Amino acid sequence: MLFCFLPILQCIFFFFLLFSTFFTSITEAYDPLDPNGNITIKWDVMSWTADGYVAVVTVNNFQQYRHISAPGWSIGWTWAKKEVIWFMAGGQTTEQGDCSKFKENIPHCCKKDPTVVDLLPGTPYNQQIANCCKGGVLSSWAQDPINAVAAFQLSVGSAGTTNKTVRVPKNFTLKAPGPGYTCGPAKIVTPTQFRLGDKRRVTQAFMTWNVTCTYSQFLAQRTPTCCVSLSSFYNDTIVPCPTCSCGCQGNSAQLGNCVDPDSPHLASIVSNTGKNSLTPLVQCTRHMCPIRVHWHIKLNYKEYWRVKVTVTNFNYRMNYSDWNLVIKHPNFDNLTQPFSFNYKSITPYGTINDTAMLWGIKFYNDFLMQAGPIGNVQSELLFRKDKSTFTFEKGWAFPTRIYFNGDNCVMPPPDAYPWLPNTGSRQEPSVLAMVMVSLVALLFEAYA
Repeated sequence: MLFCFLPILQCIFFFFLLFSTFFTSITEAYDPLDPNGNITIKWDVMSWTADGYVAVVTVNNFQQYRHISAPGWSIGWTWAKKEVIWFMAGGQTTEQGDCSKFKENIPHCCKKDPTVVDLLPGTPYNQQIANCCKGGVLSSWAQDPINAVAAFQLSVGSAGTTNKTVRVPKNFTLKAPGPGYTCGPAKIVTPTQFRLGDKRRVTQAFMTWNVTCTYSQFLAQRTPTCCVSLSSFYNDTIVPCPTCSCGCQGNSAQLGNCVDPDSPHLASIVSNTGKNSLTPLVQCTRHMCPIRVHWHIKLNYKEYWRVKVTVTNFNYRMNYSDWNLVIKHPNFDNLTQPFSFNYKSITPYGTINDTAMLWGIKFYNDFLMQAGPIGNVQSELLFRKDKSTFTFEKGWAFPTRIYFNGDNCVMPPPDAYPWLPNTGSRQEPSVLAMVMVSLVALLFEAYA
């Protein structure tokens, strides 16, 4: 039992902080805009062999807007017994392990805890299967469902040759390519059915189990990866990203490695990627974020209003392919036209259409180049006004939340948003007008 020897108010504050920290770390894994998003690993036993089975493993990305970029995914697990992998197609293990006890036929992998990666594009056809060989890149489900699937085949030995003797692997892991995903235990499910090409016959796997992996931004990195800045035509103030949004200069523990864009040795610094090229090398800024999203209220028409959205890459080590934005704003139910981005509505709350997904057009602006003069993409959005809700007051015209590639971006504080100027009915009366009113009142009393 815990006892508190502090004054009662300090005690309450201490427990509130403790609860808040614990609650935050749990809820970071839940995304309210994509509550059912996950990556499912499906393992289908397709045939038996002399000492095991042949299986097809399928990786489905059911996340609406979070994708896996290069250098791609890697999947690991721990065998339940002394299984080995005789051969693979569509994928390969990163290490062979100790296969010294095999004298003639050498397995592909003898490790107790193998790690599998996808094969690269251009792999010979005799090593491929359907949906393989994309270099581990998986599109998000909303962006490109056809390319949100990966697969590989493996022949497992020393595994048992019946449903009763096969043991399900344990401790599944998924890296994409870094941390962030937590995988649950493998669960045996109803065997998968397959419809043949003529669609008149259905076959099924001998045995199937599923593994569900969910993403947590808190586990992926403790600091954010993007921030938001704001501006408008009716106010000269440009609201920048909050200072130290993603880290502070000089603090290497919080994304502190940065480079001055005017440095004469910039090219040599960027080319020296170091041991871990996944670590961002960003342009030195106040916010220190790899990505900045700028929302500018550009024009106001009688029936419409117009916004310009710009995404800028400050990371010298990353070209973002198939990037996407998710923006939450109450006027997206009246979006008329996005001019140079793809658009899809995301409605996690049923009929409420206040969340949009935007991404680049193939071969035009789907590739966000690394930091530099061409390290940005931009588009304009045209909204129809709903007179019952539309206003420029109190920051209504600015988004309430923005995601870049599935990561929540740091927003400026609401009291910093550009406000409407003090005009119209809010204009203060002049001294001359007050004097004239007073004189008129005195004259009126004199003749009354």
